[in-house]
Amino acid sequence: MSEEAVPQQGGPAQPKGLLQQMEELMASLNADLSALDADLQSAGTTGSVPAEEAGTTG
Repeated sequence: MSEEAVPQQGGPAQPKGLLQQMEELMASLNADLSALDADLQSAGTTGSVPAEEAGTTG
């Protein structure tokens, strides 16, 4: 029974390490999204991307 309660493989051995990894991934994602936002804003000011293709679905 104790073998089922404690994951030997594939389980998070250090939750703190996993939290740190998630924080780093979120920071990286935030930086990528900020860069994408800047690119989209600069493209929007030049008018090179039509509103229909800018991500609106409907």
